[in-house]
Amino acid sequence: MRIKRIIFGLLILPMLACNFVTQMVYPPTPTPLPTETMVPTVTASPIPTPQLQPAYIPPECSTVPLATIPPDLAVQATPDVPIEEISQAEQLSIFRELGDVVEAVYVYPDYNGKDWNEIESRYQARIEAGLDTQSFYNEMFLMIEELGDEHSFFLSPVEVAESEAELRGDIEYVGVGIYGQPDFERDRLIVVSTFPGSPAAYGGIQHHDSILSVDGQAINEDFSDRLRGPQCSAVVLTVQSPGEAPRDVMLVRYSIHGNIPIDARLVSTTDGSKIGYIFIPSFFDETLPEQIENALNEFGRLDGLILDLRMNGGGSSSVTYPILEYFIEGRLGQFVSRDSSRELEIRANEIQNSQTVPLIVMVSQDTVSFGEIFAGVLQDAGRAQIVGETSLGNVEVLHGYDFEDGSQVWIAAETFTSSFSGANWEETGIIPDVQAFAEWDTFYFENDPSVAAAVNLLGHQ
Repeated sequence: MRIKRIIFGLLILPMLACNFVTQMVYPPTPTPLPTETMVPTVTASPIPTPQLQPAYIPPECSTVPLATIPPDLAVQATPDVPIEEISQAEQLSIFRELGDVVEAVYVYPDYNGKDWNEIESRYQARIEAGLDTQSFYNEMFLMIEELGDEHSFFLSPVEVAESEAELRGDIEYVGVGIYGQPDFERDRLIVVSTFPGSPAAYGGIQHHDSILSVDGQAINEDFSDRLRGPQCSAVVLTVQSPGEAPRDVMLVRYSIHGNIPIDARLVSTTDGSKIGYIFIPSFFDETLPEQIENALNEFGRLDGLILDLRMNGGGSSSVTYPILEYFIEGRLGQFVSRDSSRELEIRANEIQNSQTVPLIVMVSQDTVSFGEIFAGVLQDAGRAQIVGETSLGNVEVLHGYDFEDGSQVWIAAETFTSSFSGANWEETGIIPDVQAFAEWDTFYFENDPSVAAAVNLLGHQ
């Protein structure tokens, strides 16, 4: 095995920890997968009358009768990366190597208060009792989850391929094009953004909306990614926009291909000031730095800039650092492992007046890991003020290790300390200068209380 050179604050793809709010629905999380890697042949059910009209039918689906499919068969696994069976001996070898990694590099020498020997013994017994390959991967995911840090995780080879595609900004799947977070306490899926040209976009679904059900199935802890499914199959979503009654929308699934989009716009002001706003939903897409650079150039010189990280679940250093370069430079902190530390040093890459523009960063309890580090160092350095709600505090940094079968484990190997203060963000989270927060699905941009507070903090109106 070998350590990967990319170091992550948090991978969006695979996180399925205790805090469900921090997981993203697309791409899929590594909950137990079907034993088959292809969508099985299904008998479609004709849509009952009276019919909803689909929001959009792509040309390739125009001759296909509209029909729904059973919800439990709607999930589409990745067909290009079939599961290759591995023997029990290979499973035990991976298991032992995984245990060695945890014992060697896990940032908490006491294993985060867990009895690691007992955990290993239980899972070894399960392997020795006999597991098929997919069940083995599921068990390894659950074993690492027992560390309880809400960061470390295990990926099967199929999930590794999906993760690498997402990082490249090369997302491809069949579905409706919603990037969202489930809120199981409120029985809904919160829409973070929709992909341009997707079925969801044609259906008028936009960020800040909520999905209340999919084909009549509730959004709860048993929710799987039912938004995916076979090409040209139909799905009915119950959608609620802020301040409006729920409505049903029929969408026809088709291929989604692209990257995670930002939202960049100018804020309307009454004093003639030029305030930019950029919503950064993730740090796990290597096209994001270029998207933000293009937005800054399109804005031109600004009187103020708001960076919205309220739904940012972290990501990769290869994405985070180039974005930090637009706004700050110098030694910002240290990543500290059990026995060493390394500096976070950023070189300036100014776009327009990005290095000097008055800056606001917005955070929430959904801002995690590199999202928190990004906001925290800008605040500590006096480069930005923070608006929103206090983040939960989860700034461990992951190191990745590959196994012979193509699976990976990502282990919390470092914590972060700022060069400008002695604050322990793992304990305190990032504390805003101004508390101003509302649930994501209760407003649109035009009546966003955090944006209003940010403009006011910038000294404008």
